[in-house]
Order: sequence, then structure tokens, then C-alpha cells
Amino acid sequence: MANIKPSLAKGTRDFSPREMEKRNHIFNTLKAVFKKFGYSEIQTPSFENLSTLTGKYGEEGDKLIFKIINSGDYLAKAPTELLDSRNANSLIKHISEKALRYDLTVPFARYVVMHQHELTLPFKRFQIQPVWRADRPQRGRYREFFQCDVDVVGSPSLLNEAEFVLIYNEALSALGLQDFTIKINNRKILSGIAEVIGKPSLIVDMTVAIDKLDKIGLDGVNKELLERGFTNEDLDVLKPIILLEGNNVQKLAALKSVLQSSSQGLAGIAEIEEVFAYLESFGATDLLRSRVEVDITLARGLNYYTGCIFEVKTNEVAMGSIGGGGRYDDLTGMFGWKDLTGVGVSFGADRIYDVLEELNLFPSSADLSTAILIINFDKNIEKYTLRLLADLRAQGIAAELYPTAVKLKKQMSYADDKHIPYVLLVGDEEVTSGDLSVKNMKTGEQVKMRLEELVMFLKNEI
Repeated sequence: MANIKPSLAKGTRDFSPREMEKRNHIFNTLKAVFKKFGYSEIQTPSFENLSTLTGKYGEEGDKLIFKIINSGDYLAKAPTELLDSRNANSLIKHISEKALRYDLTVPFARYVVMHQHELTLPFKRFQIQPVWRADRPQRGRYREFFQCDVDVVGSPSLLNEAEFVLIYNEALSALGLQDFTIKINNRKILSGIAEVIGKPSLIVDMTVAIDKLDKIGLDGVNKELLERGFTNEDLDVLKPIILLEGNNVQKLAALKSVLQSSSQGLAGIAEIEEVFAYLESFGATDLLRSRVEVDITLARGLNYYTGCIFEVKTNEVAMGSIGGGGRYDDLTGMFGWKDLTGVGVSFGADRIYDVLEELNLFPSSADLSTAILIINFDKNIEKYTLRLLADLRAQGIAAELYPTAVKLKKQMSYADDKHIPYVLLVGDEEVTSGDLSVKNMKTGEQVKMRLEELVMFLKNEI
């Protein structure tokens, strides 16, 4: 058999131990904030029935769902005429019944419906798991990546939206980010705009186009709108709305004037104002002024959002959004549970990782897996050092004993390569006296201390 050169599928990555420590720093930070706001963790399968996922993300989103070919002779039941036509889209329903999940929100909606008799409403959950999208890989965009979602269902209160702004602010600040923007819009406002220009049936086409403003510019958006059925007269009305300027109060005042004939549009404005009022009641006025921005071009491009929508971007690194979400009042209705409101947001863990790495914001402790390495001098002392190792681990200290009595240089190199900050050198003298020799691998300083002192020292240092 010919040797096959190992390679990764495009848009996927391996993660080294050091990278996993940093990733877990992100996950643990987010989990702590989520739990602080009353959310509990669940998990759902990596793949779902294809019918569960399709039709939930819009036409463009459906194209990015990774389909799983049926096991066995998957072509056996496919109609001959479709095989002859070589039309993959027509064949899909005959050869694929499952798909990798595209996001965590739709599987969550499915979970809620299936477990509705077990849930106490409002039900608040968070979920940190990988998702897959058949997208074109590029910087900050992968085909396999983790999402970190927080959702609440069964509560129409806009207090939830206000708390998501607080969650974004607290979590990203805890990760060390200082300059980021939490953008907010409302799908009712977008519907009102489509209504005012006389194109309510083209709301999805309009939102998909204007959501690309940052990527393709105004000319690109106008071109796409014309291709989707809008006229030059429509574009004249849309342009000042899309390019709306001023602070949040000024933007909302201008929108009230533009949308005065649309009750739906005015309802969307009122919802944003209520979210802002909640934030002010929380004492988050400075947050509102410095980090929250009304952005009418924000559309998210997903069909299931019905109310407030969010997107978060860092201003410190050239990167796409690092979070987003919104309210989805009718999502569970697709699975048989009508009139259950929900709202949720997501953190893009992989993009956040790249941002923290570029800005050097990971704490030094995120590089550590082992706090101290015990040097292995010889077999005679091994029994004593094994007891030390057990005692350190019993105190919650991550510790290792080098498994063989090789040259000291090799053991020290091992500690260096693994970024282990301290080594414990135990010889006959240490065994007799109980005074252990501890070396700081960064400074080279070496001191003596008893086991009890060492435990307290490491707990304070690591």
C-alpha cells in the first residue's frame, strides 16, 4: 500500500495542548458568566435530521449545511431520472437523511419541543459545542468551529435582551478585550422599512443585501438590491436609512420620522428603547454610550429572527463579528410548539481566540497544564517522590514526576518545553531533612521549603 501524506480537511484544525489550555480559558470564562446570569448547560448531538435543519437559515444558509450521505448503498433508492440528470440538489432528499448541525439555536429549539414536559419556563440554557458550515475557509472563518450560545425561551420580556448586552460586556471584558461594539437592531424596523418603500414581500431579499454593507460597500448593496427586484427609486429611499448617522438617540428619532406610517417599524423602535431603559436601570449608562450602537444595516441574514438582533465586533483587530443573535418568537412553532417566544446570543469562540492571540491577552496561566515537575534522580528515591506527587495532587496541584531517571538536562528541557514554571529537586539530603529544593524555571532562583509551604506557595502562584 502506498504511503498517504497526512493532511487536514480545509477549514479544520488540530489543537495542541497549549492551544487547548487557551481555548479552555475562553470556555471557562464564558461558562462562569453564563452561570452567574442563571443559565444551565445542555448538549445536543453533532448531527440532526436534515429536515430539522433545512428551511431555518434562509436560502443561503441552507446551501452551507453539511449533508451526511446515507449509509450502505445510498443510491439504490434514488430515482433513475434524477441520477441521469446529475442534479445534486434534487438527489439530496433521496440520498441524505442527516446533516451536521449548522448552529446551536435550531437544535436547541428541537430540544425544547421534545423535552417540553420536563422544562420549567422560562428555560435558560447555555451550550458550548462545535458546529459545521460548508463555507469558503478564510481568516477567522472555519468549516468546523465552536459556538457558545446562551438562550432563554418562554419569556417575552425585553429584560432578557438587556441582560444579553450585559453578558456580552462582562464576558468580553473578563477576557481582556477593551474596545468592542455591541450592535443592535430590530427585525421589525427592517420590516417597517420594506413596508414604507412598498416592498414588504421582499424583506428577506432586502435584509440579505444590506447585511453585506461592510463587505461589499454601498455600491455592491445597491447592485444586489436591483438584482433582487428593487428599483432605483427604492434605493433613493433606502440610502439615507442605510447610511444613518448620529448617536443612538438621534438615530432612533430619525427612524421614527421615516417609519411614522409603519406600526411594525415603530414597534421595533419602541423595543430598542425599552432595552435601553432596562440598561439604564442597571446603571449601565456608560456602557450604552461607549459600546452599544444602533445599526440599521445589521440584519444577521437569518429568517428566524423576529425582534431585536445583536452583533458584536472588536475594534482592536481586523476581524468579522465575534458574536451575534436575537429574538426568534416563532422558531419552535416549526417543530409543533406554537407561540413560544425565545431569544439568544452566541459567542464565536474561534474568532475570539484569534483576537486574544493577536492582542496577547491570554494570561500566563493559560499556557500552563502542569505547575511543578519532580525531577527523577534514581530508583532509590522514587518511592519518596511518588508519595510527594500524590500529596501535591491531593491538594489540587497539577504535578508530574519525570518517568525515568535520565540526565538532568533532559528533564529540565522537558519542563521548559511544557512551560512548567517550577521543578522539585529531591535527593538524599531532601529525603532526610524534608526541606525540598524548588527551582523557578523562569528566574533560575532555587529555594528550600517544606511540603506544606510548597503547597501554599503553588496555590498562591498558579
